[in-house]
Amino acid sequence: MKNMFYLLLAVLVILAVRNWEGRAIEHDAGILVPETPVQRNLAAPSPFDIGPFVISPRADFRIRARVLSRENYYLGDEADLSPVDLALGWGVMSDQAVLDRIDISQGGRWYYTRYEHPAPISDRQIINHSGNMHMIPANDWVRDKLDDIRSGDVIQARGFLVDVDRADGFYWRTSTSRSDTGGGSCEIFYVEQIHLEPRP
Repeated sequence: MKNMFYLLLAVLVILAVRNWEGRAIEHDAGILVPETPVQRNLAAPSPFDIGPFVISPRADFRIRARVLSRENYYLGDEADLSPVDLALGWGVMSDQAVLDRIDISQGGRWYYTRYEHPAPISDRQIINHSGNMHMIPANDWVRDKLDDIRSGDVIQARGFLVDVDRADGFYWRTSTSRSDTGGGSCEIFYVEQIHLEPRP
């Protein structure tokens, strides 16, 4: 009985430590990331394979952004390829004063916002200054870096926006716009480089 108690205590301690390590990073009020993502569309993409998937780059893409939320995925056709989605914000959507009034969540490869009226900013500003990005790590080093990222972190990342196909007919299409909404509005981001800025 005593051994069971100590085992349960150890499990609770581990869960508490993980929860503490995964807590969101908070910042002072003000825009953290004034710059917008930079995209250069590719005229003649060169597809390449990752396992059974054919990856077709659509645009060179680099971004500096605040992490609004993260969601790990373990099931589904895309999970092996893209194990995590990051909801990213820039401009007004990197301002702690704004984000304190918006509830942000993710699920099912979607990104959701909810707020009480009056809204801190317009829906159009939210749409134009944030995005849900399906992250495809180019290598194990990038995968490990993605594992370290927490909500509230400021990151810099570079790679390509890509489309994904598979021989059995599966396909996944990236957005190449920061102003679209609904199905197909998420970016599929093949990440070659990523940098986590120092935390406050």
